[in-house]
Amino acid sequence: MWTRQSVNTLSISFLLQNDRNAVSSSWPTLEIPYIISPDLASRTDDILSAMEMVSKHTCVSFHKRTIEQNYLLFKTSTGCASFVGLKGGEQPVFVGPQCMVGNIAHEILHALGFHHEHTRMDREQHITVIHSNIMPGKDGETFSLPYDATSIMHYGRDFFSATGLPTIFPKKDVKEMGQRDKLTKTDIERVRRLYSCGKY
Repeated sequence: MWTRQSVNTLSISFLLQNDRNAVSSSWPTLEIPYIISPDLASRTDDILSAMEMVSKHTCVSFHKRTIEQNYLLFKTSTGCASFVGLKGGEQPVFVGPQCMVGNIAHEILHALGFHHEHTRMDREQHITVIHSNIMPGKDGETFSLPYDATSIMHYGRDFFSATGLPTIFPKKDVKEMGQRDKLTKTDIERVRRLYSCGKY
């Protein structure tokens, strides 16, 4: 059973690549084109706010697509999901009714090339994953940045719980694990390093 928190912060994992510990292919531009599907017109403000959350402290920006071959297409879905990294052509970012601004920003970061924080190879030093409580089938390059359990790319304690019990248990007390309110300093720095923002 999901709690209200896990439903509101749902992020579907099935679109991720096999190698969950490395940043996938990044975009060759800092200016990412996008289209918002007409059936998501009522969510335009949320989507624009999510893009602003990503671009505010980085060199990555977003603009409406004109003739660009590669672009993000925000489209309606039952949940929140995105491929990781550039796939080429029309690339969907799925936005469901429960996807709030922070959830959409989370999916945009996937599209930019970032995996979940809790799939890092050093995760066992920071969290314990309780596999017996996870729903069946739900089970990055770190840039030398410290593990960030409060990252917008980290799942919360009870995400995808089949039992109502925790699926991820932090080894130190972390009050904001699974938050979808903001990019942390580590999230921002990760984007800046992948997209070489220091050069601009």
